[in-house]
Amino acid sequence: MRTTPLNSPMSRLRWRRVASAVTATAALLLTGLTTAAHAQAADPSTAKVTWTRSCALPRHQGEMACNALRVTGGRTAFQQQHGISAKAADASSPSGYGPSDLRSAYGLTSAAASNGSGRTIAIVDAYDDPNAESDLAAYRSQYGLPACTTANGCFKKVSQTGSTTALPTADSGWAGEISLDLDMASAICPNCHITLVEAKSASMANLGTAVNEAVALGAKYVSNSYGGGESSSDASYDSAYFNHPGVAITVSAGDAGYGAEYPAASKYVTAVGGTRLSTSSTTRGWTESVWRTSSTEGTGSGCSAYDTKPTWQTDTGCTKRMIADVSAVADPATGVSVYDTYGADGQGWATYGGTSASAPIIASVYALAGTPSTGSYPAKFPYANTTALNDVTSGSNGSCTTSYFCTARTGYDGPTGLGTPEGLGAFTG
Repeated sequence: MRTTPLNSPMSRLRWRRVASAVTATAALLLTGLTTAAHAQAADPSTAKVTWTRSCALPRHQGEMACNALRVTGGRTAFQQQHGISAKAADASSPSGYGPSDLRSAYGLTSAAASNGSGRTIAIVDAYDDPNAESDLAAYRSQYGLPACTTANGCFKKVSQTGSTTALPTADSGWAGEISLDLDMASAICPNCHITLVEAKSASMANLGTAVNEAVALGAKYVSNSYGGGESSSDASYDSAYFNHPGVAITVSAGDAGYGAEYPAASKYVTAVGGTRLSTSSTTRGWTESVWRTSSTEGTGSGCSAYDTKPTWQTDTGCTKRMIADVSAVADPATGVSVYDTYGADGQGWATYGGTSASAPIIASVYALAGTPSTGSYPAKFPYANTTALNDVTSGSNGSCTTSYFCTARTGYDGPTGLGTPEGLGAFTG
């Protein structure tokens, strides 16, 4: 069984939550499922954005946590942009960025309209979301996207063994993660088919088995929005679950600030960091910086303690695998609209953030770009065409001895990798 080191991002986050529960107000209680991240300001029209974790932190060895963060209050960037007060926003209408925003930000408007037919994106998550298909239909209807259903062959939901009937037990927290993943795949590649593969638990062994099943079912693009502490078992997990040449596998870099997580540290995957995305007066119309809210809340990054450095990574400060490779929006304050109705926290429209948003976005960009060449490792593709990325050069996600491990700079850095998509050029090969 794998262990979670005491100095890992997940362990640091857990102990920070425990400490804060002792001293915070009664409104900020640490629970097994969700944790309020910040105190809500008194005026709801100007309040700071607050959020909770969708999934429980790991309770046992070998467990992973999903990286979805659900906004609970405040005024998001989308609301500010459209003059929507925090009080006016509710579960009946979107309050975060939608497909047109994301495509505009990443130069994907034309590609999303014309590409993706016949390609399948696989979403790997733990537990079952009973409302996955109906919630997906609501999201796609809201934004005028083509229907993606079991009946028309676009959508498929299976267990880690490929069964369409013997599904895992349902879980409200992971259902929010599933909705986030399905909606981001739809937003970026509306013409793609989607296969949801549900692992029977949040263990690395079961999630890894689900990755293998996704590939066996023919997916060439596999998104994974979960992570945990590194361990000496990671090399064996690499070989067992993530070594799939010709398949683009994306993994969230984590939401606990500076520090390496697995499976983002796998040398076979594209590790995806997170940014704060805002409109601007630039030619692009958008600007990005490293997502960081506090020392333990922000995109993950760092130098792996165990995984071998892939040949295409050429930064010199880390002799092993460096996280991340690329990035996309993840800050809940500049978060994305999601439709989720399962469980107590599934009230309809909500805004989500976390690197659980950025991982499926990047998987879907790979899908728009086309089928990876036989025998290739698509994590390498961005390194061959860095000019087709928006270089993120400001912000940090914590403190570190080697500056670029946690601080943005021109060129490669840990929190945002080589940058964010500007079209498809960095995702073909």
